[in-house]
Amino acid sequence: MTAATPETPDRSTWGAVATMYRLTTGHRASVVVATVLTLAGSALGLAQPLVARNIVDASGHGRTFWPLLAILATLFVTEAATGAVGRFVLERMGEGVVRGLRHSLIARLLRLEMSQYQRHRTGDLISRVTTDTTLLRDVVSQALVDLVTGALAAAGAVVLMAWIDPLLLLLVALTVATAAVVVASLLKGIRAASAHMQGSVGALAAELERALGALPMVRVHRAEDREATRIGKRVDAAYDAGVRTAKLASVMSPAVELAVQGSFLLVLVIGGLRVNGHANSLGDLVAFLLYASYLVLPLSSVFRAVGLMQRGMGAYQRIGQALGLAAEPVEPVEAVERAASDVCVARVAVPRRVEPTGRGETPALALHDVRFGYVPDRPVLDGVSFTVPHHGQVALVGRSGAGKSTIFALVARFYEPDSGTLLFDGRPAAELGRGACRARIAVVDQNTHVVHGSLRDNVTYAVPGASDAEVRRVVELAQLDGVVRRLPGGLSGVLGERGNTLSAGERQRVALARALLARPALLLLDEPTSHLDAINETALTTLMKEAAQECALLVIAHRLSTVRHADRIIVLEGGRTVASGSHEELLTTSPSYRALASGQMLRPADGTPGAAAATAAHGRPRTP
Repeated sequence: MTAATPETPDRSTWGAVATMYRLTTGHRASVVVATVLTLAGSALGLAQPLVARNIVDASGHGRTFWPLLAILATLFVTEAATGAVGRFVLERMGEGVVRGLRHSLIARLLRLEMSQYQRHRTGDLISRVTTDTTLLRDVVSQALVDLVTGALAAAGAVVLMAWIDPLLLLLVALTVATAAVVVASLLKGIRAASAHMQGSVGALAAELERALGALPMVRVHRAEDREATRIGKRVDAAYDAGVRTAKLASVMSPAVELAVQGSFLLVLVIGGLRVNGHANSLGDLVAFLLYASYLVLPLSSVFRAVGLMQRGMGAYQRIGQALGLAAEPVEPVEAVERAASDVCVARVAVPRRVEPTGRGETPALALHDVRFGYVPDRPVLDGVSFTVPHHGQVALVGRSGAGKSTIFALVARFYEPDSGTLLFDGRPAAELGRGACRARIAVVDQNTHVVHGSLRDNVTYAVPGASDAEVRRVVELAQLDGVVRRLPGGLSGVLGERGNTLSAGERQRVALARALLARPALLLLDEPTSHLDAINETALTTLMKEAAQECALLVIAHRLSTVRHADRIIVLEGGRTVASGSHEELLTTSPSYRALASGQMLRPADGTPGAAAATAAHGRPRTP
């Protein structure tokens, strides 16, 4: 989309025409074919009044007119067939334009910078892919060609009317000019009202998506009526905007119809007088009246097309804004696949087990003096530095807001550090590219993501071509055997929207199986035991130990049982790393860690405070 940018579009009618024409790039052949067919149909329609005039004159003079009737019927049928084919070509072209726009929008929305999703509501972005593109389809498949062909057909009718009777044409021109003035005064309002209506529909979609996404919470708190009222306000706003658009459009259509009907009546009266005065023949009057009535369709299509163009420009602006949002760069698939292959080779070359404190090994992940804030001048991380070896388990602990989840977001390359260095296998993340970095990691988030589809679809999401043996291995490791037996269809059983047929713990195990199947070099676990009972937590702890033999584990931990098994613990406080070491070392050397261990933030699996662990380690209880 060039020339008239979405931010500063050309608001004139011709600017709108030029903008819509640019949307047909790649479909110009269809536009030409449809235009030619429509013009051919219009030419056949323009010829019919002339044949009708000859029929009337021949009948008045007693001459035979049956051949002329056959010609008139042929012209009529041919015009209908030509118009039908032209309309089909147009509709297909419109669908093609919308398909291209939707592909572009979907590709863009899936790659937006994560910060953009904080500024724009998901439902509103989705409406730009659905309702806005549908409106543009109507514009490019109808208004664009109708404007051109309608204007040419009207011009042809006007030329023939001028040939038959210039005086009667002048009367018609005066009434049509009056309607044109009315329509021109309405166009700006129609465009603004249409843009407001599209925005209201987008806000409605966003509110509905918000409520449906949290439906269990809505139900438990009996908030259905409150949410219905909240969303209903958006419905009312969309209704009001639609009524304003309809009000302006309803004034425009009658203005055109009254002008045409008024001109028709004037022609009928004055033309009849001229026939009585022998200035014209009856055949001339019939032909002129037919042209006057024929003029209704092209003129109506022109005015309707202009109004639709202005409405389409509102949708175009919203689509252009979405396409202009900042997105992650598209990296060549070959480069990402090569990076993933390099990771596999590197992992094979690394010794099976290296102590986390070992020297001389390039760490799988390193952060050096990393600083970051979601909002300028409000840092979340303030000089974080630590390393994660190729094997073993490193735990991040700290109070809420210390920056643990932000570190995960930076490692996953959802955001870029404001300063400092993030390295994978000793190479700067910026040098590797986001795709190559993500090829090295897998994430098990606390807010587990399960998509609609089968259990196998979810487990193999990262590796769609995984073999049955590989799938069975991770299903057993993640202890999903019971879920497989319970689901109708086993691995092929459908999990439902957001995995609503599974418990929270089962969803977390599905996410873990998905991560393990990818065989990452670095596995990020965000409180992996938060939804597990004591038995399953023990099993997961064993699994994490086994996984630490194969890859690096970086774990956000709140339970003491998870922390105690870590090879190294990083203590975060106020966005800084304030201590590092094993559980026993930190209980002795770090007041911050002792406060966490003896308080409520780090709890063993049975739910008792972590003070029990401090007592066991030092023989006496510690005060928080």
